[in-house]
Parts: sequence; C-alpha cells; structure tokens
Amino acid sequence: MSTTEAPPATVGDGGGPDRVWSVDEHLDDILGAIHPLEPIELQLLDAQGCVLVEDVTVPVSLPPFDNSSMDGYAVRVADIADASTEFPAVLTVIGDVAAGSGGAGPTVGPGEAARIMTGAPLPPGAEAVVPVEWTDGGSGGGPATAFRSAGANPGDSAGEVRVHRPATARAHVRAAGSDVRAGDTALAAGTVLGPPQIGLLAAIGRATVLVRPRPRVVVLSTGSELVQPGEELSAGQIHDSNSFALAAAARDAGAIAYRVGAVTDDAEHLRDTIEDQLVRADLMVTTGGVSVGAYDVVKEALAHAGDEDEPGSGVDFRKLAMQPGKPQGFGSIGPDHTPLLALPGNPVSSYVSFELFVRPAIRALMALPDVHRPVVRATLKADKELTSPSGKRQFLRGTHDADTGTVTPVGGAGSHLVAALAHADCLLVVPEDTTALAPGSEVDVVLLTR
Repeated sequence: MSTTEAPPATVGDGGGPDRVWSVDEHLDDILGAIHPLEPIELQLLDAQGCVLVEDVTVPVSLPPFDNSSMDGYAVRVADIADASTEFPAVLTVIGDVAAGSGGAGPTVGPGEAARIMTGAPLPPGAEAVVPVEWTDGGSGGGPATAFRSAGANPGDSAGEVRVHRPATARAHVRAAGSDVRAGDTALAAGTVLGPPQIGLLAAIGRATVLVRPRPRVVVLSTGSELVQPGEELSAGQIHDSNSFALAAAARDAGAIAYRVGAVTDDAEHLRDTIEDQLVRADLMVTTGGVSVGAYDVVKEALAHAGDEDEPGSGVDFRKLAMQPGKPQGFGSIGPDHTPLLALPGNPVSSYVSFELFVRPAIRALMALPDVHRPVVRATLKADKELTSPSGKRQFLRGTHDADTGTVTPVGGAGSHLVAALAHADCLLVVPEDTTALAPGSEVDVVLLTR
C-alpha cells in the first residue's frame, strides 16, 4: 500500500519565511500533491472501510428463485378463495418443501397443498403461501402456531390441512429478482464498503473485490515534557493527548492509524524514529515542534528532507492566517516521497489542523469524491459579541442544534482547552475580514460528527 507509483508529493513555492499562507492556499497545496493509493484485490472482510474502484454487477438475480417468506402451505388461490374459520378449506398435504432442498418439489394440483418452510422454493402449481397460523397445522382443530409432524400419530388428520383464510396470488412469496436482478449494478465505484455493502457482495457471490486500501497513517507526538497516560507525572510534565486524539481522528476518517509514543526533543532521535516508521506509512503526521521556539525539534529534524540525494522531497514550514494553528509544515520525505504534515503542539491547534488539512488528505488518498466535512449556515447563539483577530480565519468550538439552526460557542479561544473541545460537535468559522460577531449573526459551521 505505498504511493511509489504515483508522482511524488512536492511542496509548493514557500514564498520565503515571511510569507503568510491562507487556509485555502495551504489546503490546495496539500491536495494538489496527494495522489490516491493504488487499487488492490481484497477478501470481503479485509475490504471493510475501503473504497470500491469498479462497478460491481449482479451475476445472478437475488433471490434467484421464487421462495416463501413464511412457514406455511403452498396452495392454489382458487382452492382457498372462500375459506373461513367456520367453513375452512380442506386440502390434501402432498409433501414438504424445505429450504435448501433440491429439485422442483411436488406439483400442487387442485385441492392440494405442500408444507413449505421459509426460504424454500415455491413448488410447481402453487400460487401463494398461507402462513401456518392461518391453518390448523394439520391437527384437525383450531388455529395452529406450528406444524404438526406428518404421520406422528396414525389415524390423525396430518395428511390434511384446514385453511381458515383466503389469500391473493403471490401472497407471502418473494419473487425471483425482487431484491436485485442479474445485470443490475449492485454497488457503484466510489462506494465505501460498510457492513451492509459487504453483506450484499457476499449475497451475490463475490469473495473478493477491487478497492483502494485504507491509508496507513502514522501519528507521532514530540516533546520531552510528554508522558504516556497511566504514568506518573513529574514536575513540568503533561500527559500526551495529541497522539491519541489524532490517531482516533485518523481512524474516524477511514485510515488505519499507528500511534507512536512521544519522542523527546532530540532531532537525531526524531529523525531516526520517522525513518523507521516510513515502512508502514502512506501518510506521516507529527504534532509539536513546528513553531519558533528554541526546541522546535521537528523543524530541525526534517531540515535534511530536501537533501539532493532525495529528489522530490522537502518539508516547508509555514505561517498560516488562522487561529488556532498558525504554524504548519507540509512536504514529503523518504525514498517513496511519503507525504508528511507537521501540526502544532497545542491540543486544540493540533485537532483543528487535523480536521482542516489531514482529514482531507486521508480522504484524497482514498479517492473519495468529497474530502471535506459538511458545512452549514447557522445563527450564532451567544450572550455577548464574539471578537476575532483581523486578517485571520478563526475556528471556535461550538455545539450545533440542527432543529433550531443555531450554534453556541463552547469554551474560549485558547488553544489548550481540551475539555471544551471534547464537548464540541462543530467548528464555528469567523472569516478573515470579520473582527466581531454579534449574537444572531449568520455563520458557517463545520460539522464534526457526520
């Protein structure tokens, strides 16, 4: 599942260290460099979550033959047209038809019936099925709840059945091809294969399918202050949350995610770790170490990526006109030119950046037609005016009420507010040229839960 056959991801013109990129420019640069993964043939269960590459045509109608939708009796309509509880139609039982039985089964003639099980083929001569509950079940008494075994007691009326209700033609009969017909398109190219789609493929006899595989995304956090959850914190330390949140987000986007434990602020160690992980990566995502601090290790470690012995590679570190998430990095590394997105380290900045840039990249690797989260318009519901820095596109956490068409901010603008992010289901977008939003304003809302 490598991208070696596709053109390498290359970095656009950085425009120098002082250039400020817009959100749209950065995203366009990423998507312009991402190429879908090569299709492969997979077994059905291995194909779950993958994207179908070709139209799948139905080879045989489903169901392939007329069959009963009930346990009951296969009958001719005319024989039970006047049936009632007081004056039941009495029919001779000529045999049984079970699901999976071979052959055409007994031919039902005038005054006859065949016991039939759910899924069994409708026998010749029969026009409808009456449920066993509409009969005496061969007991000679009132309405039955189950069949009576034929010949269980010599001398009883198990060879006859009394039908208490009429039925119309084709009643309780599942017609051949009533689900899908031979030659129909079962699933179109571009379909994401979930459980119902896997079930349909199995039902029409497909054992394998040609798909684009789920991208393998390696997520790596950086920072000497990071400690794994479950471990004791020392002074100045915090638990690593970014790698867990982003690995989960990658899975949610459709990828196979590999989370790497936090790497200390050592460029050589980080470089070695990244190189070790490339063997299982279709996309690399780092978080932290992309700003202007003295220990911004990702910048230092990836400075080698554009060396002349790795043509086509390079990582460009940028400033974006957005809040949160101003520092970003994008490029490709290694012999296979694996795409790499370097995200900021603050938890909210990291997650917002993932939703805006990494998720679309994952979806582009899968060749999905729409790589973006849905965006809707909503009315701002707030106690006071919201402010936003001029020239920056701000993304605030919020909760969206589809019934009322409103959005309510959650928490403040701080990029460290993990709790507020956990209670949000959308991002409220404040455009670059807007510095204040009054309650009741119409805003764009990026939905995070669909």
